[in-house]
This record gives sequence, structure tokens and C-alpha cells, in this order.
Amino acid sequence: MNNRNGKSSFGVLASLGLIIAASLYVYTASMFERDVPKITFENNGYWNLKAPLDISIDDASGIKSYKVTFKSPNNETTLNNEQFIELKESIGVKVMPPRTSSAIKDKDITIVVEALDASKWNFLKGNSVTKEFHLKIDKERPKLNIISNTYKITKGGSALVIFKASDDNLKDIYIETDFKKQFKAEPFYKPGYYISLLAWPVTEANFKATIVVTDEAGNNAKSYVPLYLKDKEYKISNIAITDKFLKGKIAELAGDFDETQGVDDPIKQFKLINEDVRVKNEQLIYKITSQVSNEMISDFKINTMYPLKNAKVVAQFGDHRKYTYEGNALSESYHLGLDLASNAQSEIKPQNGGDVVFADFNGLYGNMPIISHGLGLYTLYGHCSNLLVSNGDKVSKGEHIANTGKTGYAMGDHLHFGVLVQGIEVRPQEWMDKQWIQLNIYDVINSAKKTIDKT
Repeated sequence: MNNRNGKSSFGVLASLGLIIAASLYVYTASMFERDVPKITFENNGYWNLKAPLDISIDDASGIKSYKVTFKSPNNETTLNNEQFIELKESIGVKVMPPRTSSAIKDKDITIVVEALDASKWNFLKGNSVTKEFHLKIDKERPKLNIISNTYKITKGGSALVIFKASDDNLKDIYIETDFKKQFKAEPFYKPGYYISLLAWPVTEANFKATIVVTDEAGNNAKSYVPLYLKDKEYKISNIAITDKFLKGKIAELAGDFDETQGVDDPIKQFKLINEDVRVKNEQLIYKITSQVSNEMISDFKINTMYPLKNAKVVAQFGDHRKYTYEGNALSESYHLGLDLASNAQSEIKPQNGGDVVFADFNGLYGNMPIISHGLGLYTLYGHCSNLLVSNGDKVSKGEHIANTGKTGYAMGDHLHFGVLVQGIEVRPQEWMDKQWIQLNIYDVINSAKKTIDKT
């Protein structure tokens, strides 16, 4: 009797052990995983019923099937429905619009995604999930109309454009060039109108500017800015580097820059300074002068730019400098400012007020204040012997901001005067010309205001 009870107890324990083992196996085996498929839908909540929707589905045990349904108050359509014999842990689904998308008038729809995995969980039925994504339908392109623009742009110079852009779901507005620079437009005068300065770099052979307006659904409108292009040839200077120059100015500068530390060869020092250090300095300038306000402006007033009294031009803007040593090509650079010289340590007094956005030492440019005048227009003052303003200061017309000098990469006392439009150096001579400013800035703005006031 006791023997039979012992055997019976052993059998119960053995059965219980098997049940526990089986349960542990079910709970731990990958084929019995219990996680529902993960559905990822990258979308901002809008659809133009043109571009496909991108949906991804992931599951460790493999995806057995999925279904995508388009639902609206007036329509229900299956867009995708697939079952897989060969299981995949991850799939990407391109969901195309319904074939009747042109006839759809609904403004709000739902995309329903159902997915089933190949897990043996849930009595071999697998894990399933259903997710709904609510989208706003927007099939209309933004409205875009150029109001006024400068007639022509000169290579190395500037232009102005004013336009109207509107959309219920407006996302982005910019002017794109054929060399991939994007100019930002600033709100102008009345809601829905925008203004932007443009710039044609001296290093680019051609110039084409296209206004691009996009909405949240991916619709876009484009309009080419009709500018007459005036080419201009800039000076090419062939400069022979001497040992005296290498042992003098270059050796002096080499001690100031991280790029030349541990480099003893004067030729390598020059190349590093003229190329690597220059790029680093210009990238800082580009970053500072690429900023444009989002605030609406009603006008833009600018005086002719004469920052140095009784100055003589000693180096032109756009000069393409090609350096050689003992007859061999060594390096090259562009001089993207106007060098002005007067008496040593002459007072620098800009004829336009603005915000000081930088006032510090910047490598080859030496002591260098930069002033923002609005509308993405900046002026730069290089090689100063001292600085009388600080970053964040507001300066007035004619205020004494610094004195000329020879800090940085300068052979003698002078001012490197630069004018920049959204990070691009432009011809200072245009902004020194009263007639040019009248024709290309004031007349364009006044013409646009008259048109806007009539609408």
C-alpha cells in the first residue's frame, strides 16, 4: 500500500515536473514569443494622396501577414494585403494612394494597419496588432506669386526679391540656387508676403534662383526669379612667395594656430595657414552671417557704406590669388573683401547702425567686428588694431567701433571691409553706390508696396 502510494506520488511529481518544464519552454522558447509586431509610420499627419506612405513592420518571430486599409466617411479601400510563406523579421511597405484618389473629397482619413506574426503563442494563432493613423488630406499646392525683384544681378553681387506665398498648411519657404545655397525669406509688410536678398558668389560660373514653397503634405510650388545675369571678370593675381615672407610673416603666424603646431617646414606652414586656417575662419564667418530674422519688416533703409574716411583702395574684391614658390604652384585663395587704407590706426566708423554679432580675434582676419544690418545683410571689419565694441552691442550710424591695424594675415595697416548676404561675400562697391541702392533696393521695395496695397 505504501509502495503504491509512493509510486503514485512520484508519478504526480513527475507529471507536475513535465508540466512546469513544458510551461517554462513555452514561456522562454523564441517560437512562443509574446510581443506583438511593431508598426512604425513616419508621418507628420498630412498626406497629399500623391507620394507613397512609408510603413515598417518588425517582429522577432517573423511576419506572417499584414493588411493596410484606407478609411474615410465615404470610402473604405484595402491598399495592401500580403501573406508570407518565407517569413521576414522586418519589412518596409510602400503604401500607394487609392486609384480613386483624384475623386476623394474627404479632408480627414484613417490608415488602419493590421499585422500578424508567426509566433506559436496564443494557441498557435500568433500575436496580432491593429494600429490606426489619422491623416489630414491636402492635395492643393501652395500659392506663389513674385511681386517685385531686381532687374539684374552681377557676378559677385546682390539682388532683391519680394513675393507672396500662402497655404493653409504652410511648412517652408526658401530660395534655392543652382549651387545648392538656400536663401531664407523674411516676412514683409503684410501677412503672406516675403522678402529676401540674394547673392551670386564670385566662385560660381552661373546663377539661378528658384523660390520654393512647401506645405506639410509635401505639395510644393516653385517660381524662377527672372534676373538678367551680368558676368564680371575679376582680377587674377600670380604671387611668388619669397623666403623672406616665409621666414617673416608666415613664421610669425605659425605660432598662433593649432594647425601649424609641430610643423617646421615653412612651405607646409603657408599651405596650412592659407587653406586649413582660412577655411576654419571663413566657416565661423559663414555661421555668424547666415542668420535671418523671422520678424516681419515693413521697410529696409541702408546708407552708402564708407567705413573709413579718405581711404584708398589697396586690394580689390574678388581677386583670385594664385601662389607659387620657385615657379611651382603652391596654393590659391579668393580675396572676398575690399582693402581700404588711410592713416595708421584710422578710426572705423560704419555709416549704418546695427547689432554687433561678433567682436573678437578670428585667425587670418585678426581682430574682427561683424555688424548685422537686418535682412541678412552684414558688414565685416578685419585686421583691426583694437575693438571698441563687444558682441551684443547696438551701434549707431557713424559710431567709432575700432581702429585699422595689421592683426592677422596683414602686411600693413589697413581695413579689410567685407559685405555679406546670408553668409556669402558680395561686392562692397555695390553697397557704396547710392544709385545702385536706389535701383536695386528702394525701387524694388516701393514697387512691391504699391502692388500689395492695391490687392
